[in-house]
Amino acid sequence: MILDDFLVRAALAGIGVALAAAPLGCFVVWRRMAYFGDATAHAAVLGVALSLVLSTSIFAGVLVTSLIMATLVSSLSGRGYAMDTLLGVMAHSALALGLVAVSFVSGVRIDLMAYLFGDILAVGKMDLAIIWGGAVMVLGLMRWRWSSLLTATLNSDLACASGIDPGREQWILTLSLAVVVAVALKVVGVLLIAALLIIPAATARPFSRTPECMALLAALFGAGSTTGGLQAAYWLDTPTGPTIVSLAAVLFMLTSLVGKARTRRHAQ
Repeated sequence: MILDDFLVRAALAGIGVALAAAPLGCFVVWRRMAYFGDATAHAAVLGVALSLVLSTSIFAGVLVTSLIMATLVSSLSGRGYAMDTLLGVMAHSALALGLVAVSFVSGVRIDLMAYLFGDILAVGKMDLAIIWGGAVMVLGLMRWRWSSLLTATLNSDLACASGIDPGREQWILTLSLAVVVAVALKVVGVLLIAALLIIPAATARPFSRTPECMALLAALFGAGSTTGGLQAAYWLDTPTGPTIVSLAAVLFMLTSLVGKARTRRHAQ
């Protein structure tokens, strides 16, 4: 059966994560929420530790912990705390607490590198089902709330005047972000999840005239980065997660140069 090939499973997992991360990554870029994504991702290590202690599903533990972190950041952001300071404190505190908590887990062999940088080659059929289930959920949410999310992102006053609750749209983004973090953990790991959210969206931005076009291009760049990075890691014998993100960064730099060249040509 085709899914018995670990490289096929890895490629499908990478594509699933890229599809889920693409539209969400666009909103992260538009709303300048890069550090928000980082804080949510760093909480995933704490979720892994709690899941092992409580003998529950790691996916469920990471999802709940990421959701709590994202909700906590959202609720505290309007209470006199500078957002960058708040995110810096919470992101690194969650990561540190998670690493300390993992050290207390006894009787279970833990590969921290796999959680920090991903282990896409170890994706199993159940992992694949979870990744694609999460991707379908996120894509469904984005499709359902796309217009409202765009309006709330553009102008919160305009959203309120149109009968849209910006707080509710923020909650939907928070939920989607937690799901993406949970499904991407196996692919690129805690430290690189935010990169997979931001870099494909930033790469697509110069070539997009509409929000929908940017989301579609981000998905293509993300899928290309994951499958190309997977192949490059196989050839070069390098860590897969970092190779995927490195390829995404190379694509970003190349498209930035192309975008600047086009701007100069039009200016002449």
